[in-house]
Amino acid sequence: MVTIETLVKTLLEMHRHGNEQPPEVENIHWASCKDFTVEVGKEQIDSYIKTWEIQSCWLHSLDFLYRTEEEHYSFHHYRARFSTPTSRRPIQGTASVYFLVAISKVKPQTLPVEVHFIVESNRLVHTAGRSRFTERWLNLTYILNIKQYITFSIIALLLIYRYCLQI
Repeated sequence: MVTIETLVKTLLEMHRHGNEQPPEVENIHWASCKDFTVEVGKEQIDSYIKTWEIQSCWLHSLDFLYRTEEEHYSFHHYRARFSTPTSRRPIQGTASVYFLVAISKVKPQTLPVEVHFIVESNRLVHTAGRSRFTERWLNLTYILNIKQYITFSIIALLLIYRYCLQI
């Protein structure tokens, strides 16, 4: 998946060049490297998402995807899928946010894990506690996904119509 690969590469580049930014927003207390588990990561990412200033109509589900290993880090990959279901449209398009939890193999294990995220269809890598999440990112991604779905549905209907005319 291109977005996850981009996230890992950018994180490794940031560490190579020492690009640290001052905190801009409030952050949760992340687990230490030694105390981190897949389930702890899921719980903490969920808590972090709840700090975002988004409308309550956005519902989300959170899934652990997989784990990767690099020389100095272990990476745990998660995906949060957001949607705005209603009684008239219970299943709509989604907007995904991909999280990467970095666990250092060389730093003291008492330090907290590092958490980074990207929004689907965007290459900008955000750091938890340093980037202010904006609902606009979800809206834009959601609209793009809905447009793709609508375009596909219209094309499918046109093909079915054309087929029926030939019968």
